[in-house]
Amino acid sequence: MATPLQRDFPELSQLSRGDLEDLLADPIYFQAIFHSLTQVKNLYRVQAELGMANESIAKNNLGLQQSLYHLRAETQEAFDEAKRLETRWQELEKEQKEVYQRFTPQFLLMRLQHSTTAQDEASEALASSFVQQQPSLPSLPRGDTAGTGTPRGGLEVEEFIKEFKEMRKQYHKRAMWGKKWANGQVVWRED
Repeated sequence: MATPLQRDFPELSQLSRGDLEDLLADPIYFQAIFHSLTQVKNLYRVQAELGMANESIAKNNLGLQQSLYHLRAETQEAFDEAKRLETRWQELEKEQKEVYQRFTPQFLLMRLQHSTTAQDEASEALASSFVQQQPSLPSLPRGDTAGTGTPRGGLEVEEFIKEFKEMRKQYHKRAMWGKKWANGQVVWRED
């Protein structure tokens, strides 16, 4: 039966006991025998092949280095641009929200109410101005132009009536829409 040493290293089975003792005593002789073993030669061959494969991979990696650096720079630029666009998007979204705020039903109702009040005040101011321009002459019938074609003291009556009528018409339209809105008859679509 073969010993584990002879089974694992058949080349050593032919050495005498004295040669094996010399092998253990002399490091140079040990190295010479060790490097002549088939397993060791195979190990060195595989190691050399792996070394050459590693060298080939390293050369290939070095060949790709410039393109990888370029790709890294492009990726960084794209990332920076994406961040800049994200910031701009947030700004635009904020602006859009502010713009849309002016068109919410509540804001539009408030604007309608203010414009209705302003229209009422403007028409009343026009009427007061017209009345204050008219001379108080009880002896003259209303509409007496004293030969000038215009009433004494200002606007022609027809011009005033036309302008006042338009202003009041606008006021009543706005008031009507305000009442409809208050009664829930105005529906705002969100599309």
